[in-house]
Amino acid sequence: MELYSYFRSSASWRVRIALALKGLDVDYRAVHLLKKEQSTPDYVGKSTSGLVPLLVTDDGLRLHQSMAIIEYLDETVPEPPLLPRDAAGRARVRALAQDIACEIHPLNNTRVLAYLTGTLGASEAAKSAWIRRWVEGGLEVVERQLAARPATFCDGEAPGLADCVLVPQVFNAQRFECELGHVPHVMRVHAACMALPAFANTQPLACPDAP
Repeated sequence: MELYSYFRSSASWRVRIALALKGLDVDYRAVHLLKKEQSTPDYVGKSTSGLVPLLVTDDGLRLHQSMAIIEYLDETVPEPPLLPRDAAGRARVRALAQDIACEIHPLNNTRVLAYLTGTLGASEAAKSAWIRRWVEGGLEVVERQLAARPATFCDGEAPGLADCVLVPQVFNAQRFECELGHVPHVMRVHAACMALPAFANTQPLACPDAP
């Protein structure tokens, strides 16, 4: 398999974690977002969305959107499972993952921040305030859910889909110097995840395209 990825892309890191948890080997293909490599005709010919990650399977299937890729991996390589076996559990974990992937991450990704400072002319101070508003508030929602069902990981004693999504978002929060003292359960789960090779060995600075 081939994974088209950018070392600092949260969505790409989610997939790198899932692949590692599944014990799957993948050929890493770097796509540098700041150099606009995702917009080249060659890459758009591979991924019509022009986004990372893109997973190309051994039989040529091309998959984009990190959540869809992770669920594909979970369905085709069932062990270890990344989602609970019961319908209620799967809905709970998907909702937690989407609280991060859909409610927090899109508001602090590269494209949105570039539009804020470029097209809209927002200052660096305004950009920082924007990031803190959505990241800190969004993680507070996640914190309440983790506090209601405390466990080692987001949903029990083994990492899963929600953990794949949470850890990269905490990395972003730390990179942007967000306040994290109000989310102790989030940080506890983050620490438990980062103690595992699947998370530590796939982090941005461990990627082949890291500076």
